Amino acid sequence: MLEKKEHQYEKAVLVGLITQHQDEEKLTEYLDELEFLAYTAGATVEKRFTQKLSQPDSKTFVGSGKAEEIKNFVKENEIGTVIFDDELSPSQLKNLEREMEVKILDRTNLILDIFAQRAQTSYARTQVELAQYEYLLPRLTRMWTHLERQRGGIGMRGPGETEIETDRRIIRDRISLLKEKLKTIDKQMATQRSNRGKVVRVALVGYTNVGKSTLMNALSKSEVFAENKLFATLDTTVRKVVIGNLPFLLTDTVGFIRKLPTQLVESFKSTLDEVREADLLIHVVDISHESFEDHIDSVNQILMEINAHQKPMIMVFNKIDAFAYEKKDEDDLTPTTKKNISLEEWKKTWMAKSKYPTVFISALTKENFSEMKKMIYDEVHKIHISRFPYNDFLFEYFEDEER
Repeated sequence: MLEKKEHQYEKAVLVGLITQHQDEEKLTEYLDELEFLAYTAGATVEKRFTQKLSQPDSKTFVGSGKAEEIKNFVKENEIGTVIFDDELSPSQLKNLEREMEVKILDRTNLILDIFAQRAQTSYARTQVELAQYEYLLPRLTRMWTHLERQRGGIGMRGPGETEIETDRRIIRDRISLLKEKLKTIDKQMATQRSNRGKVVRVALVGYTNVGKSTLMNALSKSEVFAENKLFATLDTTVRKVVIGNLPFLLTDTVGFIRKLPTQLVESFKSTLDEVREADLLIHVVDISHESFEDHIDSVNQILMEINAHQKPMIMVFNKIDAFAYEKKDEDDLTPTTKKNISLEEWKKTWMAKSKYPTVFISALTKENFSEMKKMIYDEVHKIHISRFPYNDFLFEYFEDEER
């Protein structure tokens, strides 16, 4: 039996545009995230290429001069992958592959690849496969052929069909099959959710890598996989949690991200149903990330898209143990920015006026856990007494022993 080789990281470069809708600061932020995505997928970033254009070039996304510059760097440094921060059209992808003669990925394709790596259950793998095929269908090129080998039998190839046309037909058939398979699984999962009875359901939501799984482990005393990479958790996990002596079901869901591919929103419908059907949402935010306000907006946007934005919610600002800021001297006249606002100052901003209960914690060190647990208990209790008005006397809050 052959020994497994140590994982080799691919060498990649990133490409992004400064446009009328995206300034340099915003692009840097997106490319930081794209680099983390690349690392999560198994690549090391050797260089970033940026260009200022009013809009992406219709042929090669970047201008011809910049495309030539990237091509030369890739060739000289033996780079295997070029990753673009925005979704490429089928023609852009084809032109870039022909021009650079290396693997070309866009943000959507990269996220799909990470999802394919991380999917553990048959259901998650089916969801990812469907999203990948729907992405690939309009992007078939000479580099991706011979699918007909997956489909045997005489007479399967129509008269006069080219390989690409055959591949398209095979993919459409596969998409139809996967959609039917997901419909069956969705019905089964809907039945499972209905069988949970009237127990209050709470769902953890938030941007990817904000600490939802770590919080899930701490609250449920279970071992949900948690890692400092994007999309560490894909499969929905449900655990019974008891705070005080009040039980409820806690669900850990897939993390959200900016520019989330529409294919994934659709194929992960059942996962998002866990959010849609929850009684209470716990929106976890990484307060140590300098773009956490943008992350909140992205999550709220997706909640609105799936019609879950009006549910009761608790805002949990996590990772206060990792929060850092650059303290200004008293005579410093430089403008105040996000980087030099202290945690205590943040708490006095719009967060203090939030319509949702708000708490600042560290899921890792369990700082302020008692305050958070009491907050969750109070919100679950409100839902419980509205559902079971006659047996509320059974429950009262008491401090859990911190472990």
